[in-house]
Formats: sequence, structure tokens, C-alpha cells
Amino acid sequence: MARLTSVEQAIDDAAHRLLAGRPESGPWSWFVEFLVFGAKQAWACLFGFLLLVVIVAARLWYPDDAALHRNDALTLAAVLIQVMMLAARLETVGELRVIVLFHVAGTVMELFKTDVGSWLYDPGGVLRIAGVPLFSGFMYAAVGSYMVRVYRLFDLRFDRYPRRRLTALIAAGIYVNFFAHHYWVDLRWLLIAAVVVVYWPTVMQARLLRVRIDVPILAAFGGVAVFIWLAENIATWAGAWSYPGQVDGWEPVSVAKLGSWFMLMIVSVVLVTWVYPPRPSTDDGELAD
Repeated sequence: MARLTSVEQAIDDAAHRLLAGRPESGPWSWFVEFLVFGAKQAWACLFGFLLLVVIVAARLWYPDDAALHRNDALTLAAVLIQVMMLAARLETVGELRVIVLFHVAGTVMELFKTDVGSWLYDPGGVLRIAGVPLFSGFMYAAVGSYMVRVYRLFDLRFDRYPRRRLTALIAAGIYVNFFAHHYWVDLRWLLIAAVVVVYWPTVMQARLLRVRIDVPILAAFGGVAVFIWLAENIATWAGAWSYPGQVDGWEPVSVAKLGSWFMLMIVSVVLVTWVYPPRPSTDDGELAD
């Protein structure tokens, strides 16, 4: 089983006590397993949830005439959340390595996308690179935090996982296309088709408490993309950034963005699997490259 932090181990032990002496099937056991699933998902989202709370709070209560610009306040709050999670051992140093990768990759994309006008930020503040406030990288880091935490919390295993070199090639194509489609043909549908073909046989196995469940990995990708899109709607409503169509007044983010988030999920998964190689359900070994 994947190593848990002290807080997570205490929660896990409490759940086991609720089921002590009870069969693995039956309404009570299923109910507890369902609660554990929800609790683990919520715990995996902790960094992103706290960051979203700060963004909404800044929209509702942060004064417009404050000496510290709102963008800088958000950046400092994001740093504080990250430090707090490490200091309280709610996040491991190994997970931080992956989060930093997401932060760097996301910031590079932000610099390009804002330059070509895909979206824009409030121009105020000093903690920024060009037109991009530094808190923006933490939003990508929130995705990375969720990915590595859910991998550990659910002790994820994968049957028929594609070779990592092939997935890395597709992920690289997706990342390059995020930039290149502004100047060349958009290959997103071809890349999505490649993802479906390559990952179609893959089944993800997740440990809840005492039972493990099988989930088609493409369904998991799609589900996470929907939740990120919902969070994006909240964040744009709160003014963290705006798409061109939202400048004159907020409107829901286009559902077409689900495709972008689905592709980002592939990049995210590939980054995580190069740090934590996917394991098959049959043993504790690692898949070959």
C-alpha cells in the first residue's frame, strides 16, 4: 500500500475501526467505502480547494484600494498555503517535486497564452512575469497536487497501461499544440483520437478502504476535466483571469474548454508517471519503459 501521511493514516485507521468485524459487502460497508471515496477525493483536492477559497474571498472582500494589490495578495496566499501544507506534513517533499514541474510548465504556457490574447489578467501588482501574475502558476500546481495525492491516497494501479515513452510522445504533442495551433493547423482532435486509441484498453484500479474498484482510465480523465472546468467557472467569476468574451461581463466558460482540460489531463498524468511509474494490479513491479 502507498505510504500515507500521519493525518491520512489516522483517518484510515478510524475508517477501519468503523468496519471492524463487518463483512466486506452489505449496505453499511458500502456506505463507509463511499464516504472514504469522497473523503479521499476531497483531501486530494485540498491545495486547489484552499486556493479557490482564497480567490473567491479576494473577489468578495478584498478592498480595491488596498496598498497590496490583489494579484500580489493572491500570490502570497498561494505561497503560504504551500508552505503550510509542507510544514504540517499534509504534503510530501516527493509530491512537491511534481508540483514544481506543473508550476513551471503552466507558467510558460501562461506567458504565451496571455501574449497571444487567449485570456488576460488584471494588470496590477509587482509579483508577475510580463503580464502574468505569479499566482497563476499555482493554479496549475493545484492540478499537480491533486494528481500526485490521488495517486498515493488510492494506491492506484493500472492494467494494460501503454508504454510510457508512447504516452510521453503524445503528451509532448499536446503541449506543443497548445502553442503551435495559433500559427499552424490545430491538431487537437487528432491528438484526442490518439489518446483514445492508446488509453482505451487501460483500466485504473483504486483502493478505497478494504475494496478496490476498477475504472476505465478515459472515464477518470473525463471526470477530472469536468471538475476542473467547474472550478474554472468559479475562478473566472471571481476575477482571477478573464477570457475575451468575459471582459464586458462574466459568462460561463465555453464547454469547448473541456477538450483542453482533457488534453491537459494527459500531460498531467504523463508528468506524474515519470516520477511515480504506474504499477500493474497483479504485483508490486513497475511497468517497463
